[in-house]
Amino acid sequence: MGVINIQTKTEFEDVAKSNNLVVVHFYANWATQCETMNEVLEELAKQPELNGVKFAKCPAEDVPEVSMKYDVSSVPTCLLLNGDILLDRVDGAKAAELTKKVNQLVSSQPLLPPKVEEQSSKEELNTRLRKLITAAPVMLFMKGTPEEPRCGFSKTIVGILDKHNAKYKSFNILADEEVRQGLKTFSNWPTYPQLYINGELIGGLDIIKEMEESGELAGLLPKKVDANRLKQLITRSPCMVFMKGDRFVPQCGFSKQLVDILSEIGIDYDTYDILKDEDVRQGLKEFSKWPTYPQVYVKGELIGGLDIIKELKANGELEATLKC
Repeated sequence: MGVINIQTKTEFEDVAKSNNLVVVHFYANWATQCETMNEVLEELAKQPELNGVKFAKCPAEDVPEVSMKYDVSSVPTCLLLNGDILLDRVDGAKAAELTKKVNQLVSSQPLLPPKVEEQSSKEELNTRLRKLITAAPVMLFMKGTPEEPRCGFSKTIVGILDKHNAKYKSFNILADEEVRQGLKTFSNWPTYPQLYINGELIGGLDIIKEMEESGELAGLLPKKVDANRLKQLITRSPCMVFMKGDRFVPQCGFSKQLVDILSEIGIDYDTYDILKDEDVRQGLKEFSKWPTYPQVYVKGELIGGLDIIKELKANGELEATLKC
């Protein structure tokens, strides 16, 4: 019968529902190692003892629903199926391993799972995973890195995050098999990439695409610091105060105290309401390495917050410091 050429999700489902063993090679035309595995399938399909086995090839990036369902995120990958049930798989151009597993399944010899050296207990692994998913407000677990994605799905989600100028950190699951397998169980999500915001799983590529289309995604993503914009803001006036509210209606006690002090000494200054601009509110903390508000700048240089202003006033140095 030769090797079946699958092109759609429906065609895959029709082939996979067979009661016999089905071997599907997920490939990409740009990956030269896939050519080798296609040749292996052609040879296996010719062997009389494997006459009942169906061999097929499927372009991984053209059927993303199927690839994501079976966690196919790199090519070549060969799945060994029976009635849509995944019996085993071979990741990579491993002709000998694929041949061995096909023959074992056909002869009904039980396959032993590969031995994995247990580096830590389940509890220790879960603790590590919790630390990883909360290592940054937005964490992306992917194949490869944002600079060099190792699969089409990871490349696509990186493109979406970069389009929104999102600030995020990533973890290359190809470099750590323990995390790669453990996170699937920990979050009950079998495929990659996986996106977490504030330690909560948002989902994979399909979910992120839906959220982007609905407009929901943009509001959840913190933005990278726009250093040029912040430099313009902190130098907008010789003395700039970033606060909650403005000099006429302060929106917190600390901001009100600062306004009272500056008004008392008669310093001319301008204010910026960080409550109306979350990008500035979060970005300025990182830009100036100062985590709280209000913040006072003179000629673009950070003087400090309310405590510093109080100290300068107590020492008689405030007016000289703030004069421009």
